[in-house]
Parts: sequence; structure tokens; C-alpha cells
Amino acid sequence: MSYQNLIIYQFTPFYKIFKEIEQELNFNIIEVTNDKILNSTINELENFLIISKKKYSNITSQLIIEQFPTNILKIVEKINIEFLKKKFNYQSHIKVKNYKINLNSRQIILENKNLKLTEKEVNTIIYLLKSNNPVSPMELQKNVWGYQSHLETHTVETHIYRLRKKFFDFFGDNNFIVSIKNGYKIK
Repeated sequence: MSYQNLIIYQFTPFYKIFKEIEQELNFNIIEVTNDKILNSTINELENFLIISKKKYSNITSQLIIEQFPTNILKIVEKINIEFLKKKFNYQSHIKVKNYKINLNSRQIILENKNLKLTEKEVNTIIYLLKSNNPVSPMELQKNVWGYQSHLETHTVETHIYRLRKKFFDFFGDNNFIVSIKNGYKIK
């Protein structure tokens, strides 16, 4: 996620206050005075929050300041909290093939279908996703389950079987996790 940008929209007095204290803040300050500039600014930036006096229905990631006078430190705290939420949400989604995993809710999503996963299932999928080569049951046992190598791998094999069945039953996908040369892989 890129640098944090605070867009102050049609709110010049607030912009002037923030410019004075900009060196003490952990976000870039941008003043925007009209819709056209706002749209082009939003299209250029990845990580932004818009602060304004009123709610605009066509604008996302917006913080509205309606009550005056207000404490600037509380505003800065609200801004920082909003940026933290955005970062948390951004980092919580992982793309896997045509699916999207929400790490916060432990769900895998395909179109409008959400499948609930266990923590171990999520960890298994992420481990397989990060590996360039097929992953052996022993490697999964050690790195996902934390078991020593002298234990049997039946637990891992059963777990993978159930996870594959879950994907087939819910999404009709029989190839989410494939077996290749004594290991498993997400293709």
C-alpha cells in the first residue's frame, strides 16, 4: 500500500491548518477545490482519505467534519484511525486464482459465494500459494502444523482431502489444490 494521502476537499481553512503542522503528520496533505480535480486526484492515488464539511454520496473513504469548533488533535487521531483501518482491510485480502481470501473473516470468496474456512485451512492455502514447487505432506506438517518430521503425515493428507472436497462441494472446483509428484500445489 502506498503513502497515505489526505485530500482536503472544498475546505480551505482546514487545509491551511494542516499545512502548518504537516511536518508533524504521517500523511501527505492535498487541497482540492472542485469535482474535476478531485476525480483526477483520486484516480492517481492508491491510498487516500478525503476530509470535507459535508457528505458526498459519490465519494468513498471520506471523513466528515460537521461540528465547529473542533479539536485538531482529535481530528488527526480520527484520520490516523481511518488510515489504519484502510491498511488493515487492504492487507486482509489475498487473491488466489479466481478467488479472494478475506483473512479477517477467514472466508474465501468467488463472485457472490462465500465459503467459511478454518484457520488451518487458510494457513494451508497461503503456504501452498507462496510455494513455487509442489509441497510435500511432510513440509506442510512441519511448516503449517508445526509437527516433527517423525510423525505420520496422515493428518495432512486427510486435511487436504477434506479441503479439496469442501471446494468441490461448494464451488464445483475439483482443481483448486492438485497433487503433483508427491506433493500439493495451487495452480
